[in-house]
Amino acid sequence: MFKTDERPRGHIGTMDGLSGFLLAALALAGSPGPATLSLTATGAAFGAGRGIAYLAGIVVGMVAVMAAVAAGLVGLLMAVPGVTPVVTVLAAAYFLFLAWRIATAPPLGDDHTPRRAPTFVAGLALSLVNPKGYAAMAALYSGFVLVPDRMGADVAAKMAVLTLIIVAVNVGWLLAGAGLTRFFRDPRSNRLINIAFAVLLVASVALAFL
Repeated sequence: MFKTDERPRGHIGTMDGLSGFLLAALALAGSPGPATLSLTATGAAFGAGRGIAYLAGIVVGMVAVMAAVAAGLVGLLMAVPGVTPVVTVLAAAYFLFLAWRIATAPPLGDDHTPRRAPTFVAGLALSLVNPKGYAAMAALYSGFVLVPDRMGADVAAKMAVLTLIIVAVNVGWLLAGAGLTRFFRDPRSNRLINIAFAVLLVASVALAFL
């Protein structure tokens, strides 16, 4: 009788942990940040189809970030003297370069200027240097338990759920950007929207580093 009473409580506790984890993951992964804003800008400037490779790179990069955070590799690396400032400068430089590329992208239909959509490697690099991603994964990993008393299974469950959420929200941001594609055919609208995305990207990076 007592064993029967204990099982539902354990099950409810796990479900409560899952619901809280889902809400937190949606808020952290889906909120505007360097990855989501650059993905939206990519969808707007190049269309959803040409942004898939970039999206795939972001997702694979985030899976690598999850694994690094779960293994404690990030903490070990940042504990080495002099590493943190170097990583910070390199990440900031990469994001500024990305913002510049967004701000200076030519209008759609401009046959005189070649337009190359961001690549898989660009998306992968963005995830690997994005401080928001590491902070979000650390918070989610330490703040919730999905599989009690089984650390390996708990980490695997979190990675599986997070990967699905990251794919879903990033597809949403890419499609949202693709909805703006028609405005990128007008040079004036293209310039204004590109500059706005670039400014938002820089602002999101600044907030992530604070």
